[in-house]
Amino acid sequence: MKVGIVVPFSWSYWGGVNEHAFHQARALEKLGIETRTIIGHDPPGRFTSVLHPRAGRHDRPPADVIPIGRSVIVPANSSLSNIVLSPSAIVRVRRLLRSEQFDLIHLHEPMTPATCVASLVWARCPIVATHHAAGALGWLGPAMPMWGFLMSRIDYRIAVSEQAMLSAQRYIPGDYDIIPNGVQIPAAYDAGGRGPRIVFIGRHDPRKGLEVLLRAWPEIHRRTGARLRVIGADPLAVGLLLARIRVHEPSIDVLGFVSEEELTAEVATAQLLVAPSLGQESFGMVLTRAFASATPVVASDIPGYRAVMTDETGVLVPPGDVAALAAAVSALSADEPRRRALGEAARRLAIERYSWDDIGRRLATVYEGLVAAARAAA
Repeated sequence: MKVGIVVPFSWSYWGGVNEHAFHQARALEKLGIETRTIIGHDPPGRFTSVLHPRAGRHDRPPADVIPIGRSVIVPANSSLSNIVLSPSAIVRVRRLLRSEQFDLIHLHEPMTPATCVASLVWARCPIVATHHAAGALGWLGPAMPMWGFLMSRIDYRIAVSEQAMLSAQRYIPGDYDIIPNGVQIPAAYDAGGRGPRIVFIGRHDPRKGLEVLLRAWPEIHRRTGARLRVIGADPLAVGLLLARIRVHEPSIDVLGFVSEEELTAEVATAQLLVAPSLGQESFGMVLTRAFASATPVVASDIPGYRAVMTDETGVLVPPGDVAALAAAVSALSADEPRRRALGEAARRLAIERYSWDDIGRRLATVYEGLVAAARAAA
């Protein structure tokens, strides 16, 4: 079987949907399913630096990734997304679907132009779609009258969480199968004996709550002596934020974009991960990544995180509450036995619910049923 994974964003800029698609492809290939990922790419150069101020990965994508054009920054869902909107991408999608002869395509965020919408127009095979986003999704209001009719072409709808399903159903009614974001489970781990290092993973978007953590950090550092490792956010943007809120703290390391291997190493050696998002999170991907490495979590008490967290895996705090965040992080950092117990439980939960091996098998079962039905009807 040959599956096309269609992502409307740019491979060059890290994000939850891109990470999901990458690991989805690896999980399917382990099951003998051939994949190609159709996605944007912003090569290095002056033009890319003008369009995208923040740093990304601009080297050549892997052989199984097919780039279809540059992206532009589009404000959406309280975030800045890198979306492929070039008209030429529509032509490239049509050519790719003809030349690759996929047995099935799997769209991520199917209402997003231009890549996913073009795929819905030109595909002549079964279509699976996954909805990731949660929140008001106000942009779908004007989009639905223009190309919402194409949603009827989808043969199987998936949402990564109940929050994502409810958000999608406001505009696209129907049945959805909840298949969560998966996580790679590192083979080796040690839940104890970790140095005083705390990690934040996320872009510099207001809804990620980085400002809340940075405001809390001087008090956390005073109590714990820990270092904060900020991953995924653009160093320049973080520097400007620190200047604006007048936090001058040498114990903060801003790493920017890092490789998958570096990210896993950072999480696996941290005392805990902090996820201070303010809302509009459909699923806690950063939480499950920490769980897989036996790293406990302090996270905002918001629906998308509450669905992933348990009392045995970390601590929830009110979103936006600087004092509560500082108190929770400081207390957990100082309590080695509790951190170890939470980390061990978190890893067990990741293996039981979120392993990409299991999720890959669930997707393969869906694909096999749809492809078999299509062939029988041909």
